[in-house]
Amino acid sequence: MATQSSVPPLTGRVAVVTGASSGIGAASAEHLAALGAHVVVLARRAERLDELVARIKKDGGRALALAVDVTDTAALQTAADRVTAELGGADLLFNNAGVMLPAPVEELATDQWQRQIDLNVTGLMNTIAAFTPQLVKAAAERGVADLINTSSIAAQNIFPNFAVYSATKAYVTHLSRHLRVELGAKKVRVAAIEPGIVGTELQSHVTDEGALQWLEGSKEMMEWLTPQDIAQTVGFLASLPPRANLQQVTIMPTGQAS
Repeated sequence: MATQSSVPPLTGRVAVVTGASSGIGAASAEHLAALGAHVVVLARRAERLDELVARIKKDGGRALALAVDVTDTAALQTAADRVTAELGGADLLFNNAGVMLPAPVEELATDQWQRQIDLNVTGLMNTIAAFTPQLVKAAAERGVADLINTSSIAAQNIFPNFAVYSATKAYVTHLSRHLRVELGAKKVRVAAIEPGIVGTELQSHVTDEGALQWLEGSKEMMEWLTPQDIAQTVGFLASLPPRANLQQVTIMPTGQAS
């Protein structure tokens, strides 16, 4: 007979992870599954999602892949409806899809500005719109649900040439604090995670030469965080007693000063 302590802490929970095809999203999906959650992984790249689901299932976890772009509201709502139909709805949303495209503002890379706003702000809001009703319903029935948003230390600190990215992440942090007030009374915990530099695909999307040099230099000066470090933080937040809500978590590489 299994003792209570041997039951994984997220057993019975349904966790939706966006931006799950690589990096923090993929690592978090694997970790949440290992903690007992049935994970639903969302991203555009179906092949990557299928590989992730195969890895999770091989390790004894449960996962469902839904290839969807979070900037497509209709597709996202269809995905949310499927989560309700097949799994009864989500009680954990890790709102993680995002992109980082730094460049001096005088370069007028307006297409890159828009892409960051579309994904980091509008995509985030689309996902909140699609899944908040499920979180509220789950919290009413089970006593807890979680909305965890990926922000960045850039929400707090000044990084030259990262103005638009940093502004989108400041939006995420400030939004999260407001949503916590609205949803906390309904037993939905809201948290923003603000990592320092994490080694992910984000860096590979950067086109500005100055920003690339800065990133490369920082890699030589310190050991970057890994996606698994953030995944463990997400798992910790979701495993806390329902009465406890870490509203904001800043996690930095030990060697990153600010």
